[in-house]
Amino acid sequence: MTTTAAQRTATPPRTAPGRARLRIGRRAERWLLFAAVLVLTAIVLLPVIVIVLTAFKPAAEINAFPPTLLPGAWTLDNFAKIFNDLPFGRLFVNSLVFAGGVTVFALVFDSLAAYALARIDFRGSRVLLIVIVASLMIPFQATLIPVYQLVAQLGWVNTFAGLIIPRAADAFGIFFLRQFFISLPRDLDNAARIDGAGEFRIFRSIVLPNAVPALLTLAIFTFVNNWNDLLWPLVFTTSPEMGTITSGLTLLTGPSGIIPYGTMMAGSLIAVLPLAVMFLIMQRRFIESVATTGLK
Repeated sequence: MTTTAAQRTATPPRTAPGRARLRIGRRAERWLLFAAVLVLTAIVLLPVIVIVLTAFKPAAEINAFPPTLLPGAWTLDNFAKIFNDLPFGRLFVNSLVFAGGVTVFALVFDSLAAYALARIDFRGSRVLLIVIVASLMIPFQATLIPVYQLVAQLGWVNTFAGLIIPRAADAFGIFFLRQFFISLPRDLDNAARIDGAGEFRIFRSIVLPNAVPALLTLAIFTFVNNWNDLLWPLVFTTSPEMGTITSGLTLLTGPSGIIPYGTMMAGSLIAVLPLAVMFLIMQRRFIESVATTGLK
């Protein structure tokens, strides 16, 4: 009896031992992948772990050699000390007002400018876009002194206006939202214009509701960047009562350069908590927004 080509090339069925080895191999691959992800996560989170554990260590244990990772005696003295040495509650509120105010103003002005560049055809729009994008290449430090001089002339040093208004709009935010607005179908605008809607009505009722993913992404980036910023509040505030958490922590350094690491870590931990809580609350929406923003 002759065998056909199909019979000669057919793969023989796997035996029970072969299927068992295949399952073991796949299980081993999953465990290796899990172990690799666990190690990489531990490396990434190591600075955060050090901050958390150091915040609960007494000063003698922090300065001991060789250093230890886990505290031998847990204490809350560092948290009490930071509220005694600094007006930390006021610094926390200032950071919240500063970062939140910049975020609100940036969303309003960036979205308005992005809508004009993306959905309205006017003379010079392309040149204006080129200028905005080119401004991203100018170092922030190059404009710091002129902006400070302007703020000082307006009498806004040590005020929330001086902290917030110069950052009320951002070139990156304008460009980011413009790219998203371009991806929205123009048929929505045309249908609204036929019904008699004006540009602001189209912007408010059609474009913004469809741009929630991009707005949420920009809001998170703007809030985090300003919450963690050190140089801006350090330059535009000279009073400890108007400082932010990041600038206030620099006051802990003694005249001889001695740094109370336990108190510093306690303040850093408190500063990180709002960002962690915000991310946990908005985690799903944030991931969805990043994924959706990349779609056309």
